[in-house]
Amino acid sequence: GSEPPSSPQVVEEGADEDDEELSGTEDADLKASSGRGSLLTRRGITLRVLLKDGLVEPGDGALTIHYLGKKFVGDLLKDGKIRWVETGQIFNSPSAWATHCKRLVNPAKKSGCGWASVRYRGQKLVQYKTTWLHKYQPSADMSLISEGEDDEIGDEDEEEGKTAMPTEDKIKKSKPELHDIGLLQRRDRERIPVRYCTLGTRDAARDPQTLVELSAFSAINRFQPFNVAVSSNVLLLMDFHCHLTTSEVVGYLGGRWDTNTQLLTVLRAFPCRTRLADKDAAPAVEEEICQNLFMRGLSLVGWYHSHPRGPALPSLQDIDSQMDHQLRLQGSSNGYQPCLGIICGPYYHGNQGVASTITPFWVVPPPEQRPSDYGIPVAVEVTYVQDNFLTTDVLNEMMLLVEFYRSAPDLVHFSQMWSPNTSILDKIKASLSGHAPKDQAYAQILEHVYNQLRNTR
Repeated sequence: GSEPPSSPQVVEEGADEDDEELSGTEDADLKASSGRGSLLTRRGITLRVLLKDGLVEPGDGALTIHYLGKKFVGDLLKDGKIRWVETGQIFNSPSAWATHCKRLVNPAKKSGCGWASVRYRGQKLVQYKTTWLHKYQPSADMSLISEGEDDEIGDEDEEEGKTAMPTEDKIKKSKPELHDIGLLQRRDRERIPVRYCTLGTRDAARDPQTLVELSAFSAINRFQPFNVAVSSNVLLLMDFHCHLTTSEVVGYLGGRWDTNTQLLTVLRAFPCRTRLADKDAAPAVEEEICQNLFMRGLSLVGWYHSHPRGPALPSLQDIDSQMDHQLRLQGSSNGYQPCLGIICGPYYHGNQGVASTITPFWVVPPPEQRPSDYGIPVAVEVTYVQDNFLTTDVLNEMMLLVEFYRSAPDLVHFSQMWSPNTSILDKIKASLSGHAPKDQAYAQILEHVYNQLRNTR
């Protein structure tokens, strides 16, 4: 960015009252309560508070905003203000900076949703408020964390695109989608899927998180070009992984492709045990998955990810990612093989009953005469094969996932209620029971896992 001017402009526009700096009196009260005997409400936790208590540090380029394909970078100053790198302007709060930047791209934008839009070193600032409360006020009611943040959660038009799926030589990491905790009892944000035929030619101004209804192969005068069989243990582990956090998760699918029978068999799920914004940890996780695939004699045959609180339908980003994944596998040294995409929606209140919605899909390239169109997302018919028993591999992976997410700020509160008569833990049990192995002893085995979940809070 350009050098900041000698007398930077301080911008206060768009500062929601929750994001404004404390007044002198409030600031004095905060300092006087250094013992933290009195609870701070959410609006009392400012960038200055986070800096003072060491949860964040000043730094050049430490803050970013992603909005409608544009990226904005800001410096976090020692006094808790934000300097936009591009112009040197100074902003008093995350909301003021986010509103200013978003209005440059979309003049109709009324608010910046600052704490949910601005990321500190890849993670949304709202997560640091949660961490502060857990650290300094563990007895605080959860409403203090979520107070007034309904409008900040799920601003999906600002999410970054998922990275392309890797070949077996190197698995690439997907994008972050972090949300606040304690969201499961809130009203789901409506994301109305559109029909593919309404999309037309690509439009850079279109929201990349727009959900698209799946077409049937028959509706586009095609036959499904391959058969798919998925192990019930794959569904169980994948469904369990997606239930653990209110953030989006990603994993990979291992199996075999039989060119003679045109059958793709999915035998193993490989959850990515890494924060999706943690670029440092990703290579080690990817390498471990590659080694597991190799040791088991399996090929990379697909990927899965979650839409925690939304419909299990592909977004425009998902469509482009899936198409890229298909091309990568098609170009591998093993020759052509299909690549299966699966979306799991665990906490969408539009689901039927307590079970997650699990959606296998594939993407048909657009017609040659319309190369600028989006690929066509189609539903894949799958045969689900019931395993005889729950393998040690799957059980161990479940325990590793519990340990990985145990202290995460976006871990689901399993004791909370999903519905008036069903706790979230009971909902998880019921959803997983749909993937039960033939050996009913699995129920007793899984109780050990569920006991670990009960002890995570």
